[in-house]
Amino acid sequence: MSTRIPLPVWQPPAGTGPGIVLIQEIFGLDDYLRSVAADLAALGYVVGVPELFHRFSPGWCSGHDQAGVQASMEVAGKLDFEQAVADVIEAVGRLGTERTGLLGFCLGGSLAFAAAAQSSPDTVVSFYGSAVPGSVGLLSQITCPIQFHFGGQDPYITRDQVQIVEDAVAEHDNAEIHVQEDAGHAFHNHVAPMFHQPAAAARAWDLTTAFLARTLPVG
Repeated sequence: MSTRIPLPVWQPPAGTGPGIVLIQEIFGLDDYLRSVAADLAALGYVVGVPELFHRFSPGWCSGHDQAGVQASMEVAGKLDFEQAVADVIEAVGRLGTERTGLLGFCLGGSLAFAAAAQSSPDTVVSFYGSAVPGSVGLLSQITCPIQFHFGGQDPYITRDQVQIVEDAVAEHDNAEIHVQEDAGHAFHNHVAPMFHQPAAAARAWDLTTAFLARTLPVG
């Protein structure tokens, strides 16, 4: 059986545009991620979403309650992180757009950061990637613009860990970081009531779309 990762694609109204590889949370390709892909396509981007759990849990999609979080963490625990980085980089090539960025949430935020250090995307947005603080030295290997988002009340990525990233960004010319101090983890996920914080999500998304308009302009 082939291990080629499925790559569903959302097309913009114009049919062409710069590309974004959208990288999943532990919940898989769920209604939330599909809605983000649709939002990005509406902005004019060709959006590809690699299904990273395909090798061991094809079609994985869980609920967003505590049981769903636990089940998703068990599935995500089977993921070979370096293989997933390679899959993200492969997805950029398969998308076939002239300019392509990476955008990831949670697990995807960590993978976007790691993939940017091993390849050359045109821009990167990383939302609350838990592996980022411990591997922040990779920032020196990233040459494209990169934007980080974190919640100041995240129990999984504590405020002192976020500060590590802030300090690194301060020394890097092409990076920026935004901390929603009132928000916890996965605050942008609007289908997860235990995480979603609408005001923080709206602020962060406005920052994201403005950043993409500057660094990966449509048209």
